[in-house]
Amino acid sequence: MNIMDFKNKVVIITGGSSGIGAETAIQFAKLSAKVVIVGRNEEKLKKVAEQCEEAQGIKSLIVKADLTNDSEVKNIMEETVKHFGQIDVLVNNAGIVAHTEIQNGVDDFDRVFSTNLRSVYLLTSLAVPHLIKTKGNIVNISSVAGQKLFPNLTVYCMSKAALDVFTKGLAKELAPSGVRANGVSPGPVKTDILVHAGLDEAAIMKNWEKSSLLGKICVSRDIADMVLYLASDKGNSITGSINVIDNGRLLA
Repeated sequence: MNIMDFKNKVVIITGGSSGIGAETAIQFAKLSAKVVIVGRNEEKLKKVAEQCEEAQGIKSLIVKADLTNDSEVKNIMEETVKHFGQIDVLVNNAGIVAHTEIQNGVDDFDRVFSTNLRSVYLLTSLAVPHLIKTKGNIVNISSVAGQKLFPNLTVYCMSKAALDVFTKGLAKELAPSGVRANGVSPGPVKTDILVHAGLDEAAIMKNWEKSSLLGKICVSRDIADMVLYLASDKGNSITGSINVIDNGRLLA
């Protein structure tokens, strides 16, 4: 059997309505996974689900949820188990960026940490009992911002640094149960997260391209491929690893 085959595996992907999450869902579906796509925009989720179904004819489950709402986070797990009966892979991808300064107070801090860390902790805690049963694994989507400070992005950088520590802690705690946990830390990726943050996407992208060793930036498929590798049996000896994929920008 092809060890990159996810047949009969159930994969939850948060932030699945666009960008990295959507592409990751589609690529899992192409490898026969049963995909649970989580996001806030139902129309976008439906479009991603259609692409997933086109891949292998397997119908995905859509769960509309605001990850800052505890009851909606719990509903993700309940709906998944009710619909598919198990969980094999959890991809914590949802995240937001805030361009803020310390004088702005704690509102941005609370908003970013609620989405980028607290919701991840809660959803993972609910998934772990099911992952132990299937000897599954967790992939957390972090950022190179967790390893390098960027101007006016201190809060975002803090949230990703904390996520990396969480990933390592999970790996150590869950290893005796046969559950792996890894992180993926992308550098700049061509998605709409910058637009949502109210930033000048074109100018930032141009600067990022110039400042990477390879003179380019990633696309969502690059990140999705890394996620699939870590979640598959090909990555069965990898746990507690934070995998940077940034075209050499951290070194530039």
